Amino acid sequence: MTGSSVKRNNSQVIVQAGILAAASIVVRIIGLLYQAPLTAIIGDEGNGYYSFAYNIYTIVLLISSYSIPSAVSKLMAQKLALRYYRDAQRIFHVVLAYVLCVGGFLSVFIYFTAGFFVGSSSVPVLRVFTPTIFLFGLLGALRGYFQAQATMVPTSISQVIEQIMNAAMSILAAWLFIRSAGGADPTEQAIRGAQGSALGTGIGVVSALLFMTWVYYLNGDRRKKRIEKDKSGVETPYREILFEVMRVVTPFVLSSFILNLTTTLNQTIYSRIMMDVRALDQAFVTTQYGIFSRKATVITNIPISVATAASAAVIPDISAAFAFGDREETLFRARSAVHITSLLAIPCAAGLFFLAKPVTMLLFPQKASLDQASYLLMALAVSVFFYSISTVTNAVLQSTEHMNLPLVSAVIALVMQTVLLQILLRKTDLDVYALVISSVAYSVMIFLANEFFLRRYLGSSANLGHDYVVPVVSSVLMGCASFLAYKLINWILISAAGMGKTLKGEYFANLIAIIPAIAGAVVIYAFLLIRLKAVTREDLLGMPRGAKLVKMAERLRFFPGSR
Repeated sequence: MTGSSVKRNNSQVIVQAGILAAASIVVRIIGLLYQAPLTAIIGDEGNGYYSFAYNIYTIVLLISSYSIPSAVSKLMAQKLALRYYRDAQRIFHVVLAYVLCVGGFLSVFIYFTAGFFVGSSSVPVLRVFTPTIFLFGLLGALRGYFQAQATMVPTSISQVIEQIMNAAMSILAAWLFIRSAGGADPTEQAIRGAQGSALGTGIGVVSALLFMTWVYYLNGDRRKKRIEKDKSGVETPYREILFEVMRVVTPFVLSSFILNLTTTLNQTIYSRIMMDVRALDQAFVTTQYGIFSRKATVITNIPISVATAASAAVIPDISAAFAFGDREETLFRARSAVHITSLLAIPCAAGLFFLAKPVTMLLFPQKASLDQASYLLMALAVSVFFYSISTVTNAVLQSTEHMNLPLVSAVIALVMQTVLLQILLRKTDLDVYALVISSVAYSVMIFLANEFFLRRYLGSSANLGHDYVVPVVSSVLMGCASFLAYKLINWILISAAGMGKTLKGEYFANLIAIIPAIAGAVVIYAFLLIRLKAVTREDLLGMPRGAKLVKMAERLRFFPGSR
């Protein structure tokens, strides 16, 4: 394959990744925006009960459906690259049968055994989640079907629809459920509110599923014509396809399961030690965990979602190149994905570190927990980089038939961080900050293990200066500048304009100050990347609308010698 075709395909991948990343950011922002009014309704205690149930729900989804889009995308992309359209469709049918059986069984199982997985106060919340377990599998299969065809548009739109309905219905249902509690005690009201929020999650999934089913129906004629044109004569028996699906799905499921098991495991260890060993009150422990998981962690998940989008976009592309046996192009696309992700993840981590309190105040302005949530976010910020790169390198390994290696990385990291968390909680007074340290350590260990596997099994090694050092230096300088700009603008608004006299005025002063600080940070970071040669003219030209980006950079005199 020629260099030009590689560049063209790489540009297409960037476009699709950009579409999915934009949708993911919108989804995360909507998710954050509705957290504030939802928290005002159900409180930090309600957030805690919701988090305990949601973490179990997430683990179950990992088994039944979370990995389905990636697995379907990988399998179908390889068949589509070879023009085996009939086999690609048969793979989709087998996956549908898989999610129907597994999702249905797990929904019933979790409903009747909820008490074994969460405390009594979270059992009613977890049971509300159970129908969504079944439905999410069907949604995942449909998303994977379209991702395999290198179009992220249906998935992106469905994600936005899902989150909008989730936000609206979670707030409404939480309010209605709490009202139905009447004069119940605060804990009972918190439980009812958490149930309403869980119901909103289910309604969001139903809405997205209806949309994806409609899109699949609209593509019926195109699908039939393509299958009719398949003259390959290849029609693999369903039994063999099922075996292939299980061979691919199982490592995807297990690696994702281990990666996310950390959350539930840490939650259990933290709550048990804090309540049983430290003899702390359940409401206090739950509230502390709610601040960590539903505020600091939720904010860090926004930039990580960009990496998740990039990994979803590169899986079919790298799988297709690998199916053709083109090692050079496979490695090129793998390192390109890592490089692009690092250019985005590192400044996000720096931004969250330097602007931790302004960002937290913007999204979660509750005074009682503002400082603590800000410190937790600042400490967690570094994990954004390591989680983002690890997400993409997982996708690279899985796309190149090294599907078990991410599982190995996850197991090693899980064991080490679990030991670390136990020591920190039992031997120190770090309390909830022990969760932060363990989370960061976990992300670092997965990053290092994946880099080792890429070097050993694919011969792909990172360009430390190009991929990491220059973006880190640029991001630190950018973060310092944005922090100083924010402080100056906020001081002018608070002191000179007198906006700090009321809580509302302080909030809007923060909002007004953070916007130019972030906008300026973007410009400074872009300037430094170009001047330090982490991004070249050729890199910009290889991106969508690259010529316009180059012209803009030249007008701003980002390139040396620009006029």
